Amino acid sequence: MNESLLRELVPAVIAVLVRRGADFASAEDAVQEALIKALETWPQEPPRDQKAWLVTAAWRRFLDAARAESSRRGRELVVHEEPPAGPAPAVDDTLQLYFLCAHPSLTPASAVALTLRAVGGLTTRQIAEAYLVPEATMAQRISRAKRTIADVRLDQPGDVATVLRVLYLVFNEGYSGDVDLAAEAIRLTRQLAAGIAHPEVAGLLALMLLHHARRAARTVPDGSLVPLAEQDRGQWDTKLIADGVDILQAALARDQLGEFQAQAAIAALHADAPTPEETDWVQIVEWYDELARLTDSPVVRLNRAVAVGEADGPRAGLAALATLDASLPRYTAVAAYLHERDGDLETAARLYAEAAHRAPNLAERDHLTRQAARLNALRHR
Repeated sequence: MNESLLRELVPAVIAVLVRRGADFASAEDAVQEALIKALETWPQEPPRDQKAWLVTAAWRRFLDAARAESSRRGRELVVHEEPPAGPAPAVDDTLQLYFLCAHPSLTPASAVALTLRAVGGLTTRQIAEAYLVPEATMAQRISRAKRTIADVRLDQPGDVATVLRVLYLVFNEGYSGDVDLAAEAIRLTRQLAAGIAHPEVAGLLALMLLHHARRAARTVPDGSLVPLAEQDRGQWDTKLIADGVDILQAALARDQLGEFQAQAAIAALHADAPTPEETDWVQIVEWYDELARLTDSPVVRLNRAVAVGEADGPRAGLAALATLDASLPRYTAVAAYLHERDGDLETAARLYAEAAHRAPNLAERDHLTRQAARLNALRHR
């Protein structure tokens, strides 16, 4: 049985139940129970219409739970034995569910967890393993998220920007446990792009594909990071790059530039360079200027300083860096790189070591520590 197909059906089935009057939490619980039943029965008795089967099974479980709750409260609950004929359009339902799970009232962590559970169809255990937290902790997070949006109507307007931010957060988690979150984020974003003609949705999808294309070259077998300039470009996935560029070009042609399109344009320029030396850094700086205008993000300006250092020389990069707050994440690592490019190995080694102490994860810390050691070895030859 194709479990990935089952997961793709989850958001549409939940949304159908919500349209028929179930609250979100009850609908999601009923669909999860229907999925368990499907896994038990479909190998022997596969249905002709899998979505219809899931809708029927989940609706019956919702009715059973509603009647049980009614009995406990000693009041009559008016429900239909069978749901109204003709479910609402699947694409529209699924899109609304994206917006509901990424509701502004939720914290980013809760929105991510709820999206993976309700839209992605992942189990609580899978999500917990992916985020390296106990299953009970993740279950509580999802339950709180459900309670928060319990009274939110599914037909309220959704915020595309919030949905995209949630999907971007999922993608950036990469891989842990038995779920590849980067691949899952791409799947969900493709699904979203199929239902909504929005240039920023396309821009995010393009950005994900272009970054994911370099995944195999980003680390060596022991887990060590490989900087972009040192990656084996023969390991890059040329099909993903071509898909990402095509999607990006179609989005840019609509002349409604957004931050994800600008980020994707920068990634495309990196992907287009046969060698590091052939990278069009001047154009990358121009795209960072656009991105800074769109976001006013200090992190964007930090990355821009690196690009300026490549396009106009390390001292120009250091001058751009000097205008930023030194407490920014990765500021010290960028300063170390630019000082190394400028030939000041002593300062660069000291800054690499300092950056290693501030690194947010083990892989980055080890990489920066090796950079410091490399420069110290060069200085004492």
